[in-house]
Amino acid sequence: MKKSPKFSPEVRERAVRMVQEHRGEYPSLWATVESIAPKIGCVPQTLLDWVKLSEVDAGSRPGVSTAEAQRIKDLEREVKELRRANEILKLASAFFAQAELDRRLK
Repeated sequence: MKKSPKFSPEVRERAVRMVQEHRGEYPSLWATVESIAPKIGCVPQTLLDWVKLSEVDAGSRPGVSTAEAQRIKDLEREVKELRRANEILKLASAFFAQAELDRRLK
């Protein structure tokens, strides 16, 4: 069962924007996140994860973007389905080949 997100995408975007806007007022990114997280109602680590993901998506931080991660997930699902279908076809062809051999022997 998939857990529904507690925070809407709009709240996440606003929180990340607040961190980016106030980043210069604090000595570190963590200090900025720690001061803004209680205002949003989340723990600092969650907000830091959102900020890092936003930076990856923007291309300013190395990593796999959200769109790429979704594409990889979709491709992995497709590969799994194709492997399953291929296995079914192999079993079916073996079954029909055996049936053909049995028919010829009679």
